[in-house]
Amino acid sequence: MVITTETVKELRDLTGVSIMQCKKALEEAGGDMEKAKVILRKHSVAIASKKADRALGAGICTAYTHAGGQVLGAVVLACETDFVSKNEDFQKLAYDIAMHVAAIRPQFIARDDVKESDLAKAREVFEAEAANVPEAMRLKAIEGKLDAFIKEKVLLEQPFVKDPTLTIRELIDSAVQKFGEKIEVVRFERLSVQ
Repeated sequence: MVITTETVKELRDLTGVSIMQCKKALEEAGGDMEKAKVILRKHSVAIASKKADRALGAGICTAYTHAGGQVLGAVVLACETDFVSKNEDFQKLAYDIAMHVAAIRPQFIARDDVKESDLAKAREVFEAEAANVPEAMRLKAIEGKLDAFIKEKVLLEQPFVKDPTLTIRELIDSAVQKFGEKIEVVRFERLSVQ
């Protein structure tokens, strides 16, 4: 299939990724737009892992207020340079994550932040729930429930409120690919009247 400049431009407009990366993804996908998006997502994970050791020196604090001032989500999103932190798309990313925090109520940024005491309490509950499960399947059932519990509480593993096909981590990884810098959620808060 012939890949036109219009197709490349359309993929760029949808993803914000560079024209060359869009063209390569479309070539690899045989011109299929949906496959090209998946390919770009896979590449964004690899790019983000290469930049993981970089130092963060800039960023933005953003808040989202919802329900007539009843709920507030705030986030500190860090990047490497002021150039990126002042970019409108970066600021929109921070705002979207703050909106997600207000809507979904995460408790931890990453899996490593989950306290051992929280895991022990959850494991107790899940062991009691799995008491009637046959012995051979019990451990697998408990681990599955524990994994689902963690994914529900950890910001980076939650499905993005505006596009459930993406997790917050995938959203950030695609921004890393787009901006060429390490991006990280440093802190978040959710405040509500009730």
